[in-house]
Amino acid sequence: MWIPSLSLPASARWVCIMWNGILCLLPSIILLLVACFLRLPQVWGLVGGLCRAALRVLWLCVCWCLDLPLSPPASMVHPSPQLLYKPTALAYFLLQRCASLAWSCPVGWPWDDPHLQTLAGFVGVSDKEIRFARDHLQMGDGGVVALDWAVWLEGAPHPRLKVELTAGQRALGCYSSCPPVLVVVPNAWGLVTPHLLGLCAQALRQGFYPVVFHSRGVAGCPLVTPRLQEFGDPSDLIQAISYIRSRHPSSTLLAISEGSGSGVLLSYLGECGSSSYLTAAACLSPILQGRLWFETALPSLYHWGVLLYRKLQLSRYESALSAVMDVDQVLGSSSLRHMEELMFCSGKAGGSKGGEDWEVYWDRNEPLRDADEVAVPVLCLRSHDDPLLPPVAALPTALFRSSPYFLLALTATGGHCGFQLPGTEGGSDTWWSHEMVLDYFAIVAEFLGAEETCGMPTGTSPGLRHRTNTMVNRRPRASQRMGDQIGSAEKRDLFTWHRSYTR
Repeated sequence: MWIPSLSLPASARWVCIMWNGILCLLPSIILLLVACFLRLPQVWGLVGGLCRAALRVLWLCVCWCLDLPLSPPASMVHPSPQLLYKPTALAYFLLQRCASLAWSCPVGWPWDDPHLQTLAGFVGVSDKEIRFARDHLQMGDGGVVALDWAVWLEGAPHPRLKVELTAGQRALGCYSSCPPVLVVVPNAWGLVTPHLLGLCAQALRQGFYPVVFHSRGVAGCPLVTPRLQEFGDPSDLIQAISYIRSRHPSSTLLAISEGSGSGVLLSYLGECGSSSYLTAAACLSPILQGRLWFETALPSLYHWGVLLYRKLQLSRYESALSAVMDVDQVLGSSSLRHMEELMFCSGKAGGSKGGEDWEVYWDRNEPLRDADEVAVPVLCLRSHDDPLLPPVAALPTALFRSSPYFLLALTATGGHCGFQLPGTEGGSDTWWSHEMVLDYFAIVAEFLGAEETCGMPTGTSPGLRHRTNTMVNRRPRASQRMGDQIGSAEKRDLFTWHRSYTR
């Protein structure tokens, strides 16, 4: 506010000028005092807490309006990951060596919110620039799939700068002339998520050679034959892994799936059994029971989002697919189950309509239909609050209690393909799931390497192994080192491992 001062005495005039200056600078002075006040740790913590509380209340209102289920507090479940397993030498070795299993679920919003975790995994921003080189493979029936090889990561050493190893020496998770190849199977709809890109970046940084498998007609892969991949059909993956094996015969092969991609990976492990070329596998937020997932109602927002994405994919090949299915009817379906049934179980797609075809479809496509044939260690990682999967109570826990090859890690929070952790000291956020599975692969390789040293048949080469079998007449050194920590009753039932070799 300006005060006229021309008619006042000189002394009063200077007072008016001073007050005018103070009034002009008052907003800046207030802002400076507030900034200095907020720099106090106690004040900043209080203001930050109030802001987070207000944002959380606003987010809860949004979830209520969108009909999104609210998860129970993290304190209602175990704060650290729970491992469900059958007592085996490998399980105890993993419990001893895997530091990631000691992780505690992050507390406080937004890290304990399943929907924000899921959103970050699906539509977040990846902080790393990865370059992929694509190979197109022609299948036996003329169809085409794609393999995206992660060849370069910004800020990482160039992949051509490798360290030569001595004869017979193998390396897992370090740059070498034959790095371990990590086959990444994305979700069934081919969506390349920031979670998947973060996994490839972390693996590439640790010296793995990631390659992303894309099925027919997704992620820019051309659809040259009127045939789409069924939910649990591993025929294309079998041929793709055979090609990868022929291209890298001396490298260790590992595999990991994201979300619904577990249907194909688990089917591959079951069908191939001990003939699988893989050393170990992992499934992040897996769909273990495909039929149950399609028959369980999803929250409306997720259901319509996945349904719309799937319809947009199919609309690109409307004319090509019209020979094997009624595309107009498929695009007009109102549920994922109805869409899957129209695509593969009725009309031109094969057979007559009705529930019998739905039964037959899942007889040949359930991910765990051949679980008793799996012969490599498989780690499944999921959270209690996953909004896209059936409740934890519906999990086939008997499989993990009885099979020596399946392990299940359950976390309190993490959402669906989330498991994001806050960054430290200004660093970017990290994904706990990536650290967990890469540690798991390294520990399995260490364990099986000790097995090879203990029981390798005379005259065989370490580069020729590609099977896993069991022997009950010997006990590995890895379990002997842990003998003092295992009860006598568990020792009698302890499953032992042995790597078999072929020429």
